[in-house]
Amino acid sequence: MKKKQEVITFKVDEDLLKVINEIPNRSEFIRSAIVSALGNICPLCNGTGILTPNQKQHVDEFLIDHSIEKCADCQERFFVCCHSQ
Repeated sequence: MKKKQEVITFKVDEDLLKVINEIPNRSEFIRSAIVSALGNICPLCNGTGILTPNQKQHVDEFLIDHSIEKCADCQERFFVCCHSQ
């Protein structure tokens, strides 16, 4: 049995609309982009970019025994456990 599909809409500015209109199968592109983005959501803030006060407190406690460092190769920030050094 095929799953029922739902239609969603969202607003874009004129410049983005021009780019999207050039994509041959824009529905598939948008679906793929959303699925890809969902795989990269921060597990703490759930993609909001903001920690609640309680989350911030937990992170502060976590950082007592961990640090945030910058990768020399890719320049991205990552957590390092101080117990494994």
